[in-house]
Amino acid sequence: MPKYLVQASYTAEGAKGLLAEGGTGRRTAVENLVTSCGGTLEAMYFAFGDDDLYCLIDMTDEVSMAATALTARASGAVQSRAIPLISVEDIDAAARKKLDFRPPGA
Repeated sequence: MPKYLVQASYTAEGAKGLLAEGGTGRRTAVENLVTSCGGTLEAMYFAFGDDDLYCLIDMTDEVSMAATALTARASGAVQSRAIPLISVEDIDAAARKKLDFRPPGA
């Protein structure tokens, strides 16, 4: 299953909701959202800085990840980015591929 790193920041309204229900409540909501699309929430962490939240998600396919992201963003409570993660083994396979490429000016 494809794996994604989700970085998210709460809007002011989202932060009010987090204060009201706590981190455990938000984790349950995120797990429910992710599993409703066939995925699993591997890890979820809150943080300080540019982003408030980091999640590692295994999702069945990119359409399901897009649906999950759109649903969360449509709430207006969060802004997020879903970054596809590539395994070490997949990078090894990519490095072994022989491609026909000529750099500019060569």
